[in-house]
Amino acid sequence: MNWLLAGVLAYVALQVVFGFAVSRRIATEDDYLVAGRRMGPGLAVFSVFATWFGAETCTGSAGQAYHGGLRETTADPFGYALCLVLMALVFAAPLWRRRLTTLADLFRQRYGPWVERLAVLLMATTSLLWAAAQVRAFGQVLSAVSDLDVEVSVTLAAVVVVIYTATGGLLADAVSDVLQGGVLILGLGLLAAAFLGSSDAGALRGLDPARLDLFPTGRPLLDTLESWSVPILGSVVAQELVARVSAARSAEVARGATLAAAGLYLSVGLLPVGLGLAASVVLPGLEDPEQALVQFALRYLPAGLFVVFAGALVSAILSTVDSALLVSGSLVAHNVVLPLLGQPTEKGRLLANRVAVVTAGVVAWGLALEGVRVYEMVEEASGLGSAGLLVVLGFALHTRFGGAWSAAAALVAGLAAYVGAAHVAQDARHPFLGSLAATLGAYVLVGLVELGLGRATARAATQDATIP
Repeated sequence: MNWLLAGVLAYVALQVVFGFAVSRRIATEDDYLVAGRRMGPGLAVFSVFATWFGAETCTGSAGQAYHGGLRETTADPFGYALCLVLMALVFAAPLWRRRLTTLADLFRQRYGPWVERLAVLLMATTSLLWAAAQVRAFGQVLSAVSDLDVEVSVTLAAVVVVIYTATGGLLADAVSDVLQGGVLILGLGLLAAAFLGSSDAGALRGLDPARLDLFPTGRPLLDTLESWSVPILGSVVAQELVARVSAARSAEVARGATLAAAGLYLSVGLLPVGLGLAASVVLPGLEDPEQALVQFALRYLPAGLFVVFAGALVSAILSTVDSALLVSGSLVAHNVVLPLLGQPTEKGRLLANRVAVVTAGVVAWGLALEGVRVYEMVEEASGLGSAGLLVVLGFALHTRFGGAWSAAAALVAGLAAYVGAAHVAQDARHPFLGSLAATLGAYVLVGLVELGLGRATARAATQDATIP
């Protein structure tokens, strides 16, 4: 297996060298964080697709399909594809016109710096969970093609992705996404073709039809809404996606590229789901379902093509993890650290962002070692605090209703409701829907109080002005 590991590491080394090469073209913070705002349609489509198509779409969704069939793949690829559609149709153009560097900039513009920092706390935390999921998946790939245990593999993976991300930024990420997306599609396509051309393909006739039921009969409506709302509504506020929208060269490109990426994402995302279902028939009894896709490839691909497939998995992971680490670092550096430093030079701004990315990588490595399943970490990242961000984003972009206290109340209420339902209550079944209701209620209630106080203050001021 050592030569397989060598092949994968050689592919990773090329990516790192590429990151170093592109880093020489980075002169400003905008280059580093939003690719100079000059991404055209083709580059934008592949950047959104490759960023969204991460470890959970490959190892995670294949593992879920292996374990429980289509009913456990609601989030990926179906929910996350619809999330991209929602971003394209509702948020992409308005966000692009704001000329944001991070989503937290919008919260500062609309509500003030302390709401901005509260939003940073929520967004940076979810991005760290997302990054940890990708680092763990990367470690699982290295472990599967070598004699290394998962902990050593995760550590090696963390070192690689931190170096790769800290050097190249979004500019390197966007350009390499074209290559990574192509390798990803090729690798999954080769594996599907190899299996369908084998004698085992006939075994699919033995697949239990119940495993193909995406909407199980008799499932409560609220349970269905919960499982679909987390990926669709919870992830639309992800800074990883907002950065791609901001990096497009026009509002039309931002909208069209995101919509096209949704179609590409769903089409390619069905491959690992189908392969996971097939693996449940021909490779029953795997101890770790998230190893299903890699073990399937080891069985059906010849050595040379397996390296291509492993490179495809690494491509999926690298294109997502660097975005997540970049987001975690940029939110802290751009929206918290740099304002405290006054007016640093562009060189100083770049240095602050790179140091923040390295720090985020260390934290993500620690989380990845905890041993939580990839799919679970991604779902937690999608649900934690995202209801508050979504509601506040909607009001900020499309209305003038509510102020700083409304936004803060919504963010805190949403986080408290989700954590309480998901991690404290013993029988809570709909934490995201509950947090969404709490967030909306808090924003509207406090907004009405702010409106009333504002009108009362205005009347008092008018009366004072008319008193002789």
